[in-house]
Amino acid sequence: MISESIKARFAKEVAKYPAEQKQSAVMACLAIVQQEFGHVSTDSEAEVASYLGMPAMAVHEVTTFYNMYNQRPLGKYKLNVCTNLPCQLRDGQKALHHLERKLGISMGETTADGLFTLQQSECQGACADAPVLLVNDRTMCSFMSNDKLDQLIDGLKAGGAK
Repeated sequence: MISESIKARFAKEVAKYPAEQKQSAVMACLAIVQQEFGHVSTDSEAEVASYLGMPAMAVHEVTTFYNMYNQRPLGKYKLNVCTNLPCQLRDGQKALHHLERKLGISMGETTADGLFTLQQSECQGACADAPVLLVNDRTMCSFMSNDKLDQLIDGLKAGGAK
């Protein structure tokens, strides 16, 4: 499952650490797997564990602790809406519910067209910009009013149609 080109990418990450601490590259290796396959399966966890010389359960614990690792295939756009207390106080939960209505799905689900997966997330460290959401674990969107949420979804749909 893990190709030689992926293993070469693993090797570059492992090289950043002393030989006896190669397990420190586990997060980077999981990120590579996710970039290549869109999610981290239990089979790929086992291969990462074997490559790094660590128990598969230890890799699984990393995968399940961080919400940036997808444990199943998701939509093209993963929307993580912060619902921690500061965002809650500034309409984070309302933003999540607005997206549920607009997309016709509940939190944790993926739209039938495979474009969007909606998730709630822990603090994203932008409390002053609440409500915030993160698109595909990379793009932070701040001050997300219903109008801005609608614009975001419409823009992503238009971009997805290209």
